[in-house]
Amino acid sequence: MRGLRRWLDDTAGGLPATFWYLWAGLLINRAGAFAMLFLSLYLTDARGASEALTGTVVGAYGLGGAAGVLLGGVLADRWGRRSTLLAAHLATAGLMVGLAFSRHLAMIAALAALVGVAHSMPSPAFVAAIVDVVPERRRSRAFNLQFWAFNLGMAVASLLAGLLAEASFVALFLVDAAATVLAAAVIAWKVPETLPRRPAGLPPILDSSRSDRTDGVQDLRSAAVGGGAVGRQRRARWLGRAGRQRQPGLHTALTDRTFLTFVGLTFVLAVLTMQTSTIMPLAMRSDGLRPSAYGAVVALGGVLIVLGQLFVPRLIERHRKDRVLAVSTALLAIGFATLAFADDVVVYLAAAVVWTVGQMLAAPPNAQINADLAPLELRARYQSVFYLAFPAASFVAPTLGGVSLQYLGDRHWLIVGGLGLLAAGCHLLAGPPRERRVAALRRRSAPLPSPAPTAVR
Repeated sequence: MRGLRRWLDDTAGGLPATFWYLWAGLLINRAGAFAMLFLSLYLTDARGASEALTGTVVGAYGLGGAAGVLLGGVLADRWGRRSTLLAAHLATAGLMVGLAFSRHLAMIAALAALVGVAHSMPSPAFVAAIVDVVPERRRSRAFNLQFWAFNLGMAVASLLAGLLAEASFVALFLVDAAATVLAAAVIAWKVPETLPRRPAGLPPILDSSRSDRTDGVQDLRSAAVGGGAVGRQRRARWLGRAGRQRQPGLHTALTDRTFLTFVGLTFVLAVLTMQTSTIMPLAMRSDGLRPSAYGAVVALGGVLIVLGQLFVPRLIERHRKDRVLAVSTALLAIGFATLAFADDVVVYLAAAVVWTVGQMLAAPPNAQINADLAPLELRARYQSVFYLAFPAASFVAPTLGGVSLQYLGDRHWLIVGGLGLLAAGCHLLAGPPRERRVAALRRRSAPLPSPAPTAVR
């Protein structure tokens, strides 16, 4: 009993109530987000669209998702996390009702693109809000629970979607809308605004490696502790220089080399992960395996994540994040490289165990590093750039992977494995300078000391 209590404390202990309401909202959101899983089937079966037109509409949803991630990040930093989450959920619900009763394909395509925008907007706001309310030393377990809720919700959504699609496509969209409204109600009822505000008069302290900004922060600290007329003059000069600098925004994340290196490695991880839903079904078909075999492989991965993800925090908590990511990426690489020698479902299932363990290990440190690298004022914008790696991977993986599989056959999997091992090595190389960068950011983001009181004459 004591061991169970310790495991529960290591897995979910010490997290604030606001996190759990965010977590519940995310779980409801994912469990109810099932209508778009059957969008292609709805278009072909219920609306008589051709396969080419169906692909175009689904692609519009994907493009909307890329735009929604960026929009959600900007709004969450400017407008607020809670306001962005509520607006996105309510907009999604309204668009789902519109899709339920739309008959013209042009209108359906436009609504699908808008749903893509609204569906993706909450992602950066959810993560930024978690970073806002969860202490740094407990963020790893918070992100682990977030990943678990996401996958549990998707598993529930897949089951419900199949049942509702057989009954009525209209019901599919309407129940999705109702679940989205329920998630919005939880957020509106229990989640306060978490956007941190810097005190008036202080400029933003950015996470930048440029020495001039570092020196400027030191100047400001010196001015703050100096007191007197000289201190006030130095402080005024520093604030004047800071005010003339370019204001922070999305461009800050897009020009942050340390952060973009990490996003690039996450993109490789996403490309590897996307193999399961894009290229692996084609490879299994060429091996003479039935669709039910593919379903078994995918289901195994989902079951492993739902059952095993809660044990990950204790497994990785004492290890450096770059080493955990290197191991997880290497496991993904080995798992997919094994498919070069697979010709029956047993080998596919064994390989799925290996790459799923890699996915499980990667989720908490990936989210935590992303949070660590983001400046206070730009948390959601950094999240939005980070999340762009996934729609980009969803485009690159099937486009290049299909050509590779067609012309290289099973050697495609050896290339995928080699790419993963290269990324694992890059994680080890990028880890130490990234940790130094995070340490510097923490020093710069520490509260400034109050100015010394001026002596009374």
